Amino acid sequence: MEPLSEKQIRSSFVNCTKGEAARAKLPLDFAELPWEDLDFLGWVDPGAPLRAHLVLPRANGPLGITLRVPAVTRSSAVKSSLCQICLTAHASSGVTLLAARLAGARGREGNTVGTYICADLACPQYLRGKRQPKLRSVRYAESLTLDERIARMTGNLDAFAAKVTAG
Repeated sequence: MEPLSEKQIRSSFVNCTKGEAARAKLPLDFAELPWEDLDFLGWVDPGAPLRAHLVLPRANGPLGITLRVPAVTRSSAVKSSLCQICLTAHASSGVTLLAARLAGARGREGNTVGTYICADLACPQYLRGKRQPKLRSVRYAESLTLDERIARMTGNLDAFAAKVTAG
């Protein structure tokens, strides 16, 4: 992913108001982000922990999506969960349901779409082995190359973004 400026990020959001985008806090490590290892930028808002943000690279400029983080976590009876974006297995607390208000009039009416995703939004780091999930007992062996897994993750993320931006 190409490095983005604060202005590019704030102007990329499609499902929140300009005021909400202006109030969003960037990641605490924004100046040190490993852009070359990111296929998208994702973070939980340090100023509003019940908000998260995704910024996806697009040919015509970045696409930003604001997400709601649930206030209550799922039951610990669930031993493992799978991220629907990168397919990384985590302990139950490592995956969370994030909900995005739809873009446009449908979102203003309260319509949302959700997906289960790595709670820390670090899917690119998990795929590259730069971060390990806390759950070590479940390992899924894959025959896909890193490029193929990145393409699958990008496709899953694109499908989610298409639901958010659909007319």
